[in-house]
Amino acid sequence: MHMHTTVSDGTDTPALLVQNVRDAGIKVFSVTDHDAVKSAGIIRPLLGDGDPAFIPGVEFSCRDDGGKYHILGYGFDPESTAVRYVVEHGHSIRMKKVTARLEFLKSEFGFVFPKEDVDKLLSLDNPGKPHIGNLMVRHGFADTKENAINNYINRIRFTDEYIGPKEAISGIVAAGGIPVLAHPFYGSGDELIIGGDMEKRLLRLIECGLRGIEAYYSGFSEKMCGEALSLAERFDLYVTAGSDYHGGNKLVKLGDTGLSGETEYPKGLRRFLEAVL
Repeated sequence: MHMHTTVSDGTDTPALLVQNVRDAGIKVFSVTDHDAVKSAGIIRPLLGDGDPAFIPGVEFSCRDDGGKYHILGYGFDPESTAVRYVVEHGHSIRMKKVTARLEFLKSEFGFVFPKEDVDKLLSLDNPGKPHIGNLMVRHGFADTKENAINNYINRIRFTDEYIGPKEAISGIVAAGGIPVLAHPFYGSGDELIIGGDMEKRLLRLIECGLRGIEAYYSGFSEKMCGEALSLAERFDLYVTAGSDYHGGNKLVKLGDTGLSGETEYPKGLRRFLEAVL
């Protein structure tokens, strides 16, 4: 329920991802490209009888005075004006950040890229830090994409314009979808949110209309999954399971959600699947 394609920062095209999902034996899947719903229109015509069930999805990068959040949306109408308004807002912010990052790398470190590479970068649906990082590696400005992001790109900070979580959640709900908090324990950078801070964070988002939590995630320990499930039960939230697969841009295996095929699905996950299928 949490994967990315070339529509955002994954390396699998939507068509390749569909084939990989088939090959992996996954029965239900969603593509949650960052600030984009374009993949839904590409994927649906590729599916036929006997194929896995597909749920339209999205992942919005959000921030407010309480911190940074990634809000997933599922089962909405991708053509809805409500969700497309948030998509367009997110895309506008993303393009401003890409331009600012390129200028920052030039002014601070003297990193200059050929015009054709910059034009290609800006022509992508949703360019971001991984795309710039890969470009830096290709031109010898960094040895790895991770080094490029952590030691150079992340040194510029943005504090003036973000999608607020309430805006993202409202757009998803108005489009008929279910808003879910992605990888709930992860904040900004290496920030880990647990205990009372996690509860306060969740309550803030529930007030905004949040209806689910990603309790199973490729990077979670068993203890983290257990805490997320406990919060879902306590606040009557839907539960989702996601790998955050990005193809070659992350060392995450397709379908690695931390939820094995032999595990009995928790009530919140069963309720979620019933609601979106």
